[in-house]
Amino acid sequence: MVNSMTGYATLRGAGEGAEWVWEMRGVNGRGLDLRLRLPDGVEGLEPLVRAELSRRLRRGSVSLSLRLSHGTGGAALRVDAAALEAALAALRQAEAAAARLGLALAPATGAAVLGIRGVLDSSANAAPDAEALRAALMADLPALLDAFLEMRAEEGRRLAALLTGHLDTVEALTAQAAERAEARRPAMAVALREALAAVMEAAPTADSGRVEQELALLAVKTDVTEEIDRLRAHVAAARDLLVAGQGGAPVGRKLDFLMQEFNREANTLCSKAQDSVLTRLGLDLKAVIDQMREQVQNVE
Repeated sequence: MVNSMTGYATLRGAGEGAEWVWEMRGVNGRGLDLRLRLPDGVEGLEPLVRAELSRRLRRGSVSLSLRLSHGTGGAALRVDAAALEAALAALRQAEAAAARLGLALAPATGAAVLGIRGVLDSSANAAPDAEALRAALMADLPALLDAFLEMRAEEGRRLAALLTGHLDTVEALTAQAAERAEARRPAMAVALREALAAVMEAAPTADSGRVEQELALLAVKTDVTEEIDRLRAHVAAARDLLVAGQGGAPVGRKLDFLMQEFNREANTLCSKAQDSVLTRLGLDLKAVIDQMREQVQNVE
């Protein structure tokens, strides 16, 4: 399908003693502009992320951020057996020494024993393996990109439907302009003959052949057949591009150029109209073409 450059996706993940949140946003851009905000401490992550994004994206201004936190996600608690034995031995030694001096010590609770430094360990306190963490983060990236591209595709479907509707309107207005241009031919011919008669009456010595030549040039300048033919050709070309976009080809730049050509022909049609109805049709064409140009800016 035709793809939009507008998209958004977020993905949460956890593993290797860490939790993370990926967030990805995209808007229109002339080329592919990647802006990455990645945390420090995961060596080699940025080039891998940039390569994967460049492989799957073609156009757009894309921002990708990663929020990473360590030591969460229900880290497992671990009792260091050697440290526990040492702590218990130290307690027995302390109790024995106190007894020799006639002192009575309060019994040690399990919580107190576990609170002795080194007895209880949390795996979250250990620095995560950077290579394993990088692999876990990269394993999440394809799913994030899939969600992002799916939103772009959905936006693209809407854009394609809008553009198809606009092209239908341009085609209908062009057909009306062609009918009006044909209908005005007799009136234009009468006007040119009257102009010739008026010139010859005002200047009887004028070269009638030269005057007729100038009037013929004027008739050519007011002929809109070429503009109408080009508008029809542009409609066909735009429809072909939308079909090509359905195959996954990026067609945004070509459509943007085509919009400029549409606008040029509509402007020329208005300037050559010499007819209120034809002028109105030309202005209606310009309005629809402007709407198309706005939508095309978001096509990949």
